Amino acid sequence: MRKFGLIGYPLGHSFSKGYFTARFEKEGLNAIYENYPLEEIGSFPSLLQQEPLLEGLNVTIPYKEKIIPYLHNKSDVVQVIGACNCIQIRDGKLTGHNTDVIGFEKSLGKKLFPSHNKALVLGTGGASKAVQYVLDKLRIPFTVIGRTADAGKGIKSYEGLTRDELVSATLWINTTPLGMHPAENEMPPLDYAVLGSGHYLYDLIYNPTETKFLSMGRAAGAITENGHDMLIIQAEESWKIWNSPVTG
Repeated sequence: MRKFGLIGYPLGHSFSKGYFTARFEKEGLNAIYENYPLEEIGSFPSLLQQEPLLEGLNVTIPYKEKIIPYLHNKSDVVQVIGACNCIQIRDGKLTGHNTDVIGFEKSLGKKLFPSHNKALVLGTGGASKAVQYVLDKLRIPFTVIGRTADAGKGIKSYEGLTRDELVSATLWINTTPLGMHPAENEMPPLDYAVLGSGHYLYDLIYNPTETKFLSMGRAAGAITENGHDMLIIQAEESWKIWNSPVTG
């Protein structure tokens, strides 16, 4: 039996196990997908020893960056952004990939208009780095927003944002876990009163279907999209990687 899985912590919000289990059953594949909640990344080598049949892993919060030192090879994208969410395992060698990039780019583009020409990227973690990579590729200027400012890294704080910046940035992208199940009442601390029909709010969260962040956008007439479509795309990209020759 072929074996795959997901590492991260916690994993109660996870989409992957249900998705791949249904996919394997539908196609009659002799394969299994398991969740591996790791309280700390230092437990990762032990997991590999305990599960020698693993052929591939997805990586989620909070380990997309912390997993890097454990990789033997890295794709070009992983080398550039320093974040990995998909691992191909062959002959004991781990090759890191990033399917968030292609998943986000394809999903974002379905509702993106030329007027969405300036962005706010909320969050500074591994998912944020994938989003920044795509925005650079699309030549959409952006400002990264974190809990605290870091001028050296070009990060502004929520408190440091002006009303003009909020209005002119017509694309708001949430890469943080704020609003994710079970903390569904949370949302990034922004002035949502500035939102209008010209804004596009994209939330990488997919559970719940509509976060408070997105509901605020919808109420203002903005375009909204959650991360479900992105997850399906990146899951299929993971499957392609796990069944392809080793690259990196």
